[in-house]
Amino acid sequence: MEKRYIKDRLRRSMMFVPGNNPGMISDARIYGADSIMFDLEDSVAYTEKDTARFLVHNALRTLDFGKKEIVVRINDLGSGLGIEDLEAIIPAGVHVVRLPKTDSAQDVIDCEKEIARIEAAHGIPVGATGMMAAIESANGVLSAPQIARASDRLIGIALGAEDYVTDLKTTRADGIELLFARSMILNAARAAGIAALDTVYSDVNNEEGFLAEVELIRKLGFDGKSVINPRQIQPLHRALMPSEKDLKKAYAVMEAYEDAVRRGSGVVSLNGKMIDKPVVVRAQRLIALAETDSRIEEE
Repeated sequence: MEKRYIKDRLRRSMMFVPGNNPGMISDARIYGADSIMFDLEDSVAYTEKDTARFLVHNALRTLDFGKKEIVVRINDLGSGLGIEDLEAIIPAGVHVVRLPKTDSAQDVIDCEKEIARIEAAHGIPVGATGMMAAIESANGVLSAPQIARASDRLIGIALGAEDYVTDLKTTRADGIELLFARSMILNAARAAGIAALDTVYSDVNNEEGFLAEVELIRKLGFDGKSVINPRQIQPLHRALMPSEKDLKKAYAVMEAYEDAVRRGSGVVSLNGKMIDKPVVVRAQRLIALAETDSRIEEE
């Protein structure tokens, strides 16, 4: 079966593009985000839902986005609008469907059934369309491990912070209010072998605050972050890439490891220090990340 999506790919940035903004839709490829996410949900007023759906359908049909991953955030299935969204975007060739307000594994299962039904009705191989789940409530956070394993189609789970902090009866602050949710989502994603994506940082004029948040999620281990403004993309990418110092050390670790393999030695050392398997795995990941970024830049 030919899949439209790649489960394991670089997703440092997922750029929100309002589905009712034809200018941003047509320019989406030039922004430089790893993934482009056309939004049919919160950024679109109820009176413009049909227009947005029409615009996104035609964009998927007619515009060339190159090798970019194309995601569409649909409306909640319970609203009735989500089914109409799926009917429009799956035949048009969307790579990944982003399900909002995911509270349980059943939400993922219900959406997958609708996607499979539409694929079959249009002669699309069942399973060709990927999914990701946005977790935006206390129930969703506590159900994150089950959500992350609910479907083989899932490429990742993401945090939606604004609805989540409202559910907690608090507001966005210095990040402490999101620490539990981020930790739950990250560990659930890692246990399921899928990506973990952080929430948006809405103050686009506060680059210092944005970079501080990016540094936090980098330390936690997130793959990437949703963004709402093209100005956030390149700073985000730079912050998530390994430093020259870390990359130099990673290459040295791999050189020592490969030398030990050639010699048939089970002991790997560098500058007199033993190197165990986790250090080698980490070095491999940093090198792969840097090399993938280089290929994207060339493209």
